[in-house]
Amino acid sequence: MDNQRLRLILLLVFSFSLVMLWDAWQKYSQPKAVAPTAIGATPTATPPPTPSASLHAAPAALPEAVAAPKTSDKSETITVKTDLFVASISTLGGDIVRLEFNGYKDSVNKDKNFALFDGKHQYLAQSGLIGDNLPNHKTVFSVAAGSRELGADARSIQIRLEAPVTNGIKVAKLYTFNRGSYLIDVVHEIDNRGEKEIVAHAYYQLQRDTKAPEGESSMVSTFTGPAVFTDQGKYQKVAFSDIEKGSAKFASKADDGWIAMVQHYFVAAWIPEIGLPREYYMRKVDNSLQPAVGAGVIVPTPVVAPGSKGVFSVPLYAGPQIQSNLEQLAKPKAEGGIGAAGLPLVVDYGWLTVIAAPIFWCLDAIHKVVGNWGWAIVLLTVGIKLLFFPLSAASYKSMAKMRTVTPRLMALKERYGDDRQKLNAEMMALYKREKINPLGGCLPIAVQIPVFIALYWALLGAVEIRDAPWILWITDLSAADPYYVLPVVMVATMLIQTKLNPTPPDPIQAKVMMMMPFIFGAMFFFFPAGLVLYWVVNNVLSIAQQWQITRMIEGGAKAANDSTA
Repeated sequence: MDNQRLRLILLLVFSFSLVMLWDAWQKYSQPKAVAPTAIGATPTATPPPTPSASLHAAPAALPEAVAAPKTSDKSETITVKTDLFVASISTLGGDIVRLEFNGYKDSVNKDKNFALFDGKHQYLAQSGLIGDNLPNHKTVFSVAAGSRELGADARSIQIRLEAPVTNGIKVAKLYTFNRGSYLIDVVHEIDNRGEKEIVAHAYYQLQRDTKAPEGESSMVSTFTGPAVFTDQGKYQKVAFSDIEKGSAKFASKADDGWIAMVQHYFVAAWIPEIGLPREYYMRKVDNSLQPAVGAGVIVPTPVVAPGSKGVFSVPLYAGPQIQSNLEQLAKPKAEGGIGAAGLPLVVDYGWLTVIAAPIFWCLDAIHKVVGNWGWAIVLLTVGIKLLFFPLSAASYKSMAKMRTVTPRLMALKERYGDDRQKLNAEMMALYKREKINPLGGCLPIAVQIPVFIALYWALLGAVEIRDAPWILWITDLSAADPYYVLPVVMVATMLIQTKLNPTPPDPIQAKVMMMMPFIFGAMFFFFPAGLVLYWVVNNVLSIAQQWQITRMIEGGAKAANDSTA
């Protein structure tokens, strides 16, 4: 393959990459319009789900028509304050309708805290019971007296909501918030003072509109939507569009796993106990102010005999995708977890997770030593550069040799410009005499590309970097540089690299190669500062290595020419 053809292929690769980046940026910067929704809007009154016959917990069959207690419009919202978040619970259904985190700022307005559950997105956590005279998310509860703020010395706080007593059945829903934990324990308590035993099911669902979160700082869209995990089906993401069309495919029945609503940096997941039969479901929510879906799980409840009580719980994790937290929850109970196997998979590392996960582990280990995510990125980039030093050196040596023969290539072009076959033959003969492989500068780089892409996704998906400062004006590594200093520096480093590379014999290709730094630099103006920092450091190290190798190769060639003369 001759040099011009090689450069043409590289040009096509660059052009294709630009088209893909531009398309992603267009999708990101022009979100679909949605109907306005008032913040704190009342949850839509969707009917509770219906379990399949195979999920019955006892031989007694469920009645075909499920009658719920009468509802009322007289509902209120109570506020619960803990060390990690402020939760708003509606007495209509006992749903969590807002969850505002103290430690994370809003994606758009940094003067406000970030809210996961929010009326703006119709995003809420619902739960209820399926059975005669049992409360669901359409029932109005009353709130028992008690503190609604986690005390300075308290380890946990519990909120008790009680449903109206119907036919001697008294049901309460209890939320337990623990200090330092994003795991919320949701307990149902059934006091059967009636004459019949209670055979029922409980459902736990997450309702959300289909709009992506606001203010994402990357041109590459991350996944937003429901996800389910079972040991048999593994981790399965489901698109909103598939649910709306009724074509969603996922593992619906199991005795393990969890169901979640995933978005960039954050996740909410219902996690039933391992061994408990369950049925997962996803459905379109009707009568909502804007397109919305519900994703949940149905589990059988313990049989409650007359005169006895039944208590059962399903925890809800609602918080940031902190790897250490998710990995701890994935451990079995004997090791301090809750058996939520597969939960760390909600961190979106793209299609190179197998490489990105170890890279983030190294980044996290460096951060524990230096205590700053910016410097951790710098040191990790240095480490990766050292790892690929031999490959990079081979690439730069090939490029340096190409630079030394560029004048002779230009002379061959002038001599045989009208005879392409003769020109290619003379060029290949020159490469053979000088022991130059035209592909030598490309193959080592191609081997490194998967690692660099995986690092990109590791930095993009890490919530640990969200709102993390580096130095001076860089106060959030997940947001774009406010003064565009890093993108400008990156353009400058790319220009230097272009100067160090062999000049293409074709003037048009030479001009295109000179334009590339500006084109890619414009794209990087919208990238998070942490990603641009990685590219800047990598470019600086590459320039230093390439300059040294080029100086050595060209110096040796000059000495050889002098001795020959």
